[in-house]
Amino acid sequence: MKNKNNEVKRSSESVFAQFSGYIKAKYCIILLFVLGFAVASALNFFNIATSQTIASFSLNDFEIGQIADRTIIATNSIPADVENPISIEAGERIIRKGFPITEDGFAKLRKMAAAPVYLDYRAFANTELYLLVIAIVWSLLFAFLPFGRKIQKREMLLHVVFFLLVYGITAFGRKTEIFSSPFALPIIIPASLCVLLLTILYGQLSGVLFAIIASFGVFNASQWAPVPFLYAVISCIAAANVVRKIERRIDMVVASLLLAVIDVACIVVCTVIFSERFSAIAHVFGGVAFNGFISGIFALGFLTPLEMILNTASVFRLMDLSDLNNPTMRKLMITASGTYSHSMMVAQLAESACREIGANALLARVGAYYHDIGKMEQSEYFVENQTGINKHDDINPSLSVAVIKSHVKKGVEKAHQMHLPQQVIDIIAEHHGNSIISYFYNEVKAKDPNVNPEDFRYTGVPPTTRESAVVMLADTTEAACRTLENPSASRLEKFIQELFNAKVDNRQLDNCSLTFRDMSKIKEAFVQLLAGYYHNRIEYPNQKDPDALSKNSKGEEEHMKQNGRIGERQSKSGEKKVDTGK
Repeated sequence: MKNKNNEVKRSSESVFAQFSGYIKAKYCIILLFVLGFAVASALNFFNIATSQTIASFSLNDFEIGQIADRTIIATNSIPADVENPISIEAGERIIRKGFPITEDGFAKLRKMAAAPVYLDYRAFANTELYLLVIAIVWSLLFAFLPFGRKIQKREMLLHVVFFLLVYGITAFGRKTEIFSSPFALPIIIPASLCVLLLTILYGQLSGVLFAIIASFGVFNASQWAPVPFLYAVISCIAAANVVRKIERRIDMVVASLLLAVIDVACIVVCTVIFSERFSAIAHVFGGVAFNGFISGIFALGFLTPLEMILNTASVFRLMDLSDLNNPTMRKLMITASGTYSHSMMVAQLAESACREIGANALLARVGAYYHDIGKMEQSEYFVENQTGINKHDDINPSLSVAVIKSHVKKGVEKAHQMHLPQQVIDIIAEHHGNSIISYFYNEVKAKDPNVNPEDFRYTGVPPTTRESAVVMLADTTEAACRTLENPSASRLEKFIQELFNAKVDNRQLDNCSLTFRDMSKIKEAFVQLLAGYYHNRIEYPNQKDPDALSKNSKGEEEHMKQNGRIGERQSKSGEKKVDTGK
């Protein structure tokens, strides 16, 4: 019995430890969830308090003479006033199920719905439960959808802020006379704008996720009207698709026009489905077209400040960073020309491979451009920048390892100073993982078999994204293939496969989602590029080996010197003969 109690105690302690550990690790997300739900509840409270509902039913559901299908009892006493002289007592039966609604009963229903002291707690509780379900579904989707990257807290915060914005505008816009119609309400719903921003900043999957959640929020905020819900679904999904492959800022204008057309088409379809007269809602078509167009223009305007505030790797930000004329890349080209050339080749390899496996090719290219910016300060210690003098010959291997390791840390520090996107910083920090610097390790191990390999290991973490892993493989492949003799396609393929196997054996690819099929495609992309880069060329006519030319020139120079000395001796000899003759 005592052993069982001890097991139960240990089990409960283990569960508590796991729970507390989860809370500590996810406290930011939990806090965001609680605060977001609290603000949504506040909006819900004011929405219900200003809505004319009784027992979660709209006042429009009742009319004089109608046989009541429910009994409604007043929960609060409401005194008579000048505008409505009818008084209501708490506990008074206003209407009775199975009996017709009288004029006096309907007047009391209207007074209850309009009275600020009366809150429809049932409607409030129903909406609270609905919002809670939406919040839980949103959290689960964020946790289990295959984003293929780290989910940033700023992204989740933006989702919450945008949802509250869409929900609040829909709920309170519906109360205005202009937008009270279900067909007119979509004119002011900013869901498309939010989806455009999220898709450009964080990708299509993030935009589609928000589109689904926001549409169900609109459904509730519009008092379950199907037209705003359908409009939000179609418009938001369309917005996420029209900008998924956008590359230039000017393309946003085209996307805006396309979105305007889609929004109008959506309202036309809803008009046909719900048998509404076109003449009655003619103004709505222009309104939703303006909504779609202005959403794209506003997205373009808000994009730059949001990129800077959130520090995201959006397509436009990455395109700006890929400009090789920026000061950092120009400095790298001047101070570490070998590293610059290496980075250009790594970028080509990484971009080509990412296109083959469906990863973010632009992110991989930019990450490859900047992955070695930490070498700028001590460029002469890296072999690609050396011109015959090896700095490591004058220092011991432990100091050499410290210098080699430091370029990753310095690169990350430089990236933070430049305010590069976190995804690019991750590539810089992970492009060597925690692998061993084998050259110096093997050199020291030959002298001391008991050397600790941890002293020769990079201090980073293995790649956590596919783009980061591809840059690591491209970096290793490009550097290693420079030493390969006769780099034919078959030799390159075998050699690259050995490099990939070494990375797998050293557990450098355990934290990313690369599959064996992806690895095969990456290898094929690398082989194709490198085989073209190292291809053989024909020898031009009269082309000579520079080494042979230098040897010949040295021989001729020596020959001329020797001939000059002989002639000089002959001349001197001839002069002596003449002198003797005299």
